[in-house]
Amino acid sequence: MFDYKLLAALTTVIEQGGFERAAQRLGLSQSAVSQRIKLLEMRLGQPVLVRSTPPQPTALGQRLLNHVQQVRLLEGDLQQLVPALDEEGRPEERLRVALNADSLATWWAGAVSAFCNESGVLFDLLVEDQAVGLKRMRAGEVAACLCASARPVAGARALALGAMRYRALASPAFLARHLGDGVSGERLARVPAIVFGPDDRLQHRYLAALGVEGAFLHHLCPSSEGFTRMVEAGVGWGLIPELQVEQQLADGRLLDVLPGRCIDVPLYWHSWRLGGERLNSLTRHVERTARRWLVAPGSA
Repeated sequence: MFDYKLLAALTTVIEQGGFERAAQRLGLSQSAVSQRIKLLEMRLGQPVLVRSTPPQPTALGQRLLNHVQQVRLLEGDLQQLVPALDEEGRPEERLRVALNADSLATWWAGAVSAFCNESGVLFDLLVEDQAVGLKRMRAGEVAACLCASARPVAGARALALGAMRYRALASPAFLARHLGDGVSGERLARVPAIVFGPDDRLQHRYLAALGVEGAFLHHLCPSSEGFTRMVEAGVGWGLIPELQVEQQLADGRLLDVLPGRCIDVPLYWHSWRLGGERLNSLTRHVERTARRWLVAPGSA
């Protein structure tokens, strides 16, 4: 049988990104947390953590994190049915979900608001680019993930929700200053773009479709709202979800760099198969409500 106090130490170190924060969260000393991890490794005969900054789970550690995540969800279901089981009076566990910043800035709140109000579930949301968010599930850090990958991790399922439509946009002043004589892939690569972060490849894909591969001028802006503001201010051009800039498009504050050309990014909802009824209920709700905001890929 597992000693779940030891597993809780492992999980908290990963979730909090270090021993010091984990100790604060658990109400223990840092040395006590370290001793629990060492005891767990001694009992298993294998390391569960790579002592890096931040600490990373080993392959075995990842499997243990996945196990703990699913146990937490199943315990939450039991405690709703039999409150007396929660003898320690622990606070409500939060449902940890990884999702991309653009979904969080646009449709996510509207899609889950009714679910939260009816169920009382609390979220712990982790923001990751849609291209890499699934790594959080592989590490056992989240119960569900919204990302662009169709292939689920072992023990999980994936549902296609639809796609977010992105358009290459710029301010009228930016277009007049940099691209007044016409737009081509080569010219776009020589004027400043806005890129969300190192994992954001949308602008790369857009330029590749125009025949331009490799490096191009760009700013880095790891904020969905800040990204839009920088494009509005004429700092650069960028690919922005239609959902986020409907008003700016309507009143002419933003214009298409190349009218009629867009990129659809498919989104998939990943969740553990043995995640309990709360996670299953959320999955059904998201599958049903996401259609109001997302489009069928390639339906332009």
